Amino acid sequence: MKRNIFNQYISASDFKGLFVSEMLWNNPLGATQLPEITIEDKTFHIKEIAERNGFQILQCHVEDIPSSAMCKKIDHKIRKNAENYICIFMVSSTVHHLWVAPVKKVEKRDIVLVEYDSLDKAGFLFEKMEALSFTLEDNPTILDIIAKVQAAFLINSEKITKDFYAGFKKEHSNFAKFISGIDDHIDDKQNKNKQWYTSVMLNRLMFCYFIQKKEFLDGDVDYLRHKLEWTRQQDGENRFFNKFYKGFLVNLFHDGLNAPKHSHEFEKIYGRIPYLNGGMFDVHQIEREYANLDIADEAFISLFDFFDKWHWHLDDRMTASGRDINPDVLGYIFEQYINDRAQMGAYYTKEDITEYIGRNTIVPYLMSTVKRKDEKHFHANSELWQYLKESGDKYIFDAMKKGVDQTIPEEIAIGLDTTKPNLLERRCHWNERTPEALALPTEIWRETIERLQRYNNIKEKIVKGEITDVNDFITYNLNIRQFVTDYLAHTQDHLFVKHFYHALQHVTILDPTCGSGAFLFAALNILEPLYEVCINRMQEFNAKNSQLFKQELQEIEHKYRSNIQYFIYKSIILRNLYGVDIMVEATEIAKLRLFLKMVAVVEVDKRDPNLGLDPLPDIDFNIRCGNTLVGYATQKELERDLVQGDMFAIEEFKAKVNDEMDKVARTYDIFKNIQLKQTEDMAAFKHAKHELKERLTQLNDLLNHKMFGAVGTAADYEAWYQLHQPFHWLAEFYDIINDHGGFDVIIGNPPYVENRPSNIRYRILHYETIACGNLYAFTLEREYSLINEKGLMGNIVPVSIMSTPGYVNLRKFIHKKGTSYFSSYNIHPCCLFEGVHPRLAIVINTLDSINNDVYVSQYYKWTVSERSILFRKCCYIKLALELVDSSINRSFPKISNNIQNQILLKIKREKKPIGYYQMKQGVSFWYRRAFGAFILFYDKKPLMFDEYGHQIVPTELKELVFDEKYQDIILAVYHSSLFYWFTYSFSDCRNINKPEVEDFQINLDTCKQNYSRLLGSLSLKLSKDLQANSQFLEYNYSSGWRRFQAFYPRKSKPIIDEIDKLLARHYGFTEEELDFIINYDIKYRMGDELNEE
Repeated sequence: MKRNIFNQYISASDFKGLFVSEMLWNNPLGATQLPEITIEDKTFHIKEIAERNGFQILQCHVEDIPSSAMCKKIDHKIRKNAENYICIFMVSSTVHHLWVAPVKKVEKRDIVLVEYDSLDKAGFLFEKMEALSFTLEDNPTILDIIAKVQAAFLINSEKITKDFYAGFKKEHSNFAKFISGIDDHIDDKQNKNKQWYTSVMLNRLMFCYFIQKKEFLDGDVDYLRHKLEWTRQQDGENRFFNKFYKGFLVNLFHDGLNAPKHSHEFEKIYGRIPYLNGGMFDVHQIEREYANLDIADEAFISLFDFFDKWHWHLDDRMTASGRDINPDVLGYIFEQYINDRAQMGAYYTKEDITEYIGRNTIVPYLMSTVKRKDEKHFHANSELWQYLKESGDKYIFDAMKKGVDQTIPEEIAIGLDTTKPNLLERRCHWNERTPEALALPTEIWRETIERLQRYNNIKEKIVKGEITDVNDFITYNLNIRQFVTDYLAHTQDHLFVKHFYHALQHVTILDPTCGSGAFLFAALNILEPLYEVCINRMQEFNAKNSQLFKQELQEIEHKYRSNIQYFIYKSIILRNLYGVDIMVEATEIAKLRLFLKMVAVVEVDKRDPNLGLDPLPDIDFNIRCGNTLVGYATQKELERDLVQGDMFAIEEFKAKVNDEMDKVARTYDIFKNIQLKQTEDMAAFKHAKHELKERLTQLNDLLNHKMFGAVGTAADYEAWYQLHQPFHWLAEFYDIINDHGGFDVIIGNPPYVENRPSNIRYRILHYETIACGNLYAFTLEREYSLINEKGLMGNIVPVSIMSTPGYVNLRKFIHKKGTSYFSSYNIHPCCLFEGVHPRLAIVINTLDSINNDVYVSQYYKWTVSERSILFRKCCYIKLALELVDSSINRSFPKISNNIQNQILLKIKREKKPIGYYQMKQGVSFWYRRAFGAFILFYDKKPLMFDEYGHQIVPTELKELVFDEKYQDIILAVYHSSLFYWFTYSFSDCRNINKPEVEDFQINLDTCKQNYSRLLGSLSLKLSKDLQANSQFLEYNYSSGWRRFQAFYPRKSKPIIDEIDKLLARHYGFTEEELDFIINYDIKYRMGDELNEE
């Protein structure tokens, strides 16, 4: 389609012609008029104008383009008749159009808005039309069309954010130069308080930029820019304005946005400004401590010039500029800018990770809470499980379904039957690329068949009604969020809705190292649609029976200005979310992001005294600053330090502390309830907050001095306090820890830092996992002190939790507490964290000391194109109990199917590890510790020469010595794919350590007796082939120029395969098990050579 043709359709608002005539969509089937939708006294008549395999194109004539919040409400109504659609809103006789496209944004349904009012602005939409067009030969599935729309409309926020951050970083440095009055004798870059206040100001100003674009600041979308210009015009005119900061901004923040009422004189200067509350614009600690603080106007001129280059939206909106930013940018900015967090082992966690962990902890906990309330809902033949049984594959992620409707070619299908002989020959085409119609990105047939078989297995379990446990959703990676949402919308059992809503209102979710709030945001996004569907259902039940949900709906009706969406966010933020971080800047960003989420769902109402905006909740006591690892978490920990002194004095101290903690808890309840009831008595609110702060300060001072006295340090109290920043969970969250037994769900990304004096200046005491020597291990142990006995935990941590002997204490600690799920992630070809490369594991723990099961996954590898579906393909296998017992002291294996379970059990029967046969004198072998696609073992040292041509000994080689009678077998075993798989499964895949080399179990005597001649022949052949394929390379190392012999085992893969066939006979592997071993990780091990003739 040419641009001029597109322009003609846009000018005429002829979208039916555009889609049907030009883009070859189909005419609608049946009735085209959807049921009318009425929201807030506005009625929308929506009509279907085109469709393709169930994906609908809709249009609606309107007088005014609906707001983002209105579009979300419309989407909720449309879904009953059109789940997948694009809806185009049109203002008659104009080219003012709004395209609304629902997309899946990290497993949460969201909407993207594309608005324009001229042909020029519609131009960038033209570029998307090709992706949405078809040819006569095309036969796409509904999944294909959804993927096309998703690709076209999902905003590339990552690129935009990076571009914004590059400029932001410069502006941050520049802004600090114009601040005076904060330790000016210290260089700007080293001046931590000045850097902190720079961040505080930029955070406040970015918040104001977002809300001014929604016309909350005197109805002016460029309010700050205009006020800056105005104050500069007043300079020298004998007015109180001399600088923008002291003369305008300070009053705007403290007396405007932070004050519930504004005088007529104030409004004459500042205009109509809402009262925000929330603490963000309160007098800051830096402002209290530095009376002479000032900022030159030049700082704001430069900053606003930069800000004005961007389009600020509180929703997902696309414009032709490609410079659209939303509040998601703030988290990225913080994690990137605060370099100390990387030094502290803290990394920015992407949304797909936080969603995966949140989904598999929060929703299972809520369902388990309902089950404890009324178990009949969860009986095997209950309505709940019947609903799942009848759902078919609806809750299997779409990525798993790719190709299920296609026919597998005969040359591939011939290898499916594992009972017939010659399996390897029948699977000779399985390592070829899968055609696009059946394949996920980069898949070969072997991977496609395994995925489709797993899909069929899971679907069969669903259809047969074999899935009757909430944790099965984790094991089989089913979309539990969608299932629970759908069931709540479907069920006629009002008690299930009631129990679930009560569970929602009371669930407490903690991130103990919260940073800028990535996991708290994930929790909010998971809880929000669950609140929404519950409230909708309660209203429906109440409409039929006014006695049902009377109390629950009463609370919602008490909202006096905001919509239900605002009430939902406010409830979640106040009731459900809790976070702690050692960096105060982190907690400030976390609160800022949560506040913006609330403001986003409110539209300006100029008739309302506060412009339609309820005061933001004050969450200073939900999101706190302190050291998660130092402080009293429980009563038991406090009593541990109450061992010295007079018994009566100890009892008196305990009574005093308990009394203070009880008072703090009751004061906090008052403080929270004042906000939930939305009382306008601000005096009562401020008094409650002041009293809460005072009580907490006194209580913390009491506990701090007790802890200081117990640690026996030579430092003075103030120095010890500043260094340790103790956080007493027992005091700060007394009602949760003491009355509730702890938090319900704990999720997060703890710091990965070795516990060395050069890294950690404070002392960490009384941890069972102290021998692990890493903060992440201590954090996980701390979480178990903070969680209640029915809770769930989810963390992303280094893979050493599974694969390093030094973390055996942590594995044992976790294992004795309940069931664990371990999924692991490599760093090649891509890694989970940007810019840093730790090998990682996601660990989900349920406190279930009855079963203590261990579930594991394969070691995942992926390319950039696969990242979006990585967590939709993840699945687990239950590790055989025999393997759990034998592995916990070494490492848990990274495996994904029962074939590997069986191979490990057969290896385990050999009893003797290969290290048993080592000797002090005998035949030497050498290996490189570096882990690659093949393990490099040598029977002769590789040659190496220095710059003068003198032969030198490679220093990185490790030596193994065996009895010479096993000489022929050793090289074969260590080069086998079986040994590679074994080592890959148990190691951290960074280095090959001695345990991996020595622990492989094989009876060399039996092997020699049965296969000595054959293995000897293959060993000799392999040795010669490795030498023949070797090459000399040159490299300039830090120690000097070197010429060295490089080996390429992949060129010897056919010989290695023959070795594996003999070892399979030795262990008694089936043909299917042998096929797995020979082709293990074949796509990555062989690379481009895989598909060469």
